[in-house]
Amino acid sequence: MPRSQNKVASHRRRKRILARAKGYWGSRSKLLTIAKHHLDKGEQHAYRDRRLKKREFRTLWIARINAAARAHGTTYSRLMAALNKKEIAINRKVLSDLASRSPEAFAEIVKFAGS
Repeated sequence: MPRSQNKVASHRRRKRILARAKGYWGSRSKLLTIAKHHLDKGEQHAYRDRRLKKREFRTLWIARINAAARAHGTTYSRLMAALNKKEIAINRKVLSDLASRSPEAFAEIVKFAGS
């Protein structure tokens, strides 16, 4: 009895892998084994970087707030301590956005927190 290879399913599987590797450079998008390895590695990076992205944005927000706070004669840590003391619940993302897009509103917050 001849060996059955299930050509339809295996072809579909290969096609799906190569379709996901479309746009990769050279043999990474052409050869099945290499494409499979690079897809796996790409998924690892995607998983890791979804978490790193949150860290990097928080760092960016803090840097922006600190720069704007120093322009108003205080520091990031003093500003955040003053906001917490006055029980002003405003997150870093919004505070950073205010610092970069509307400096006058940020100045009001700094003045209110400082007084």
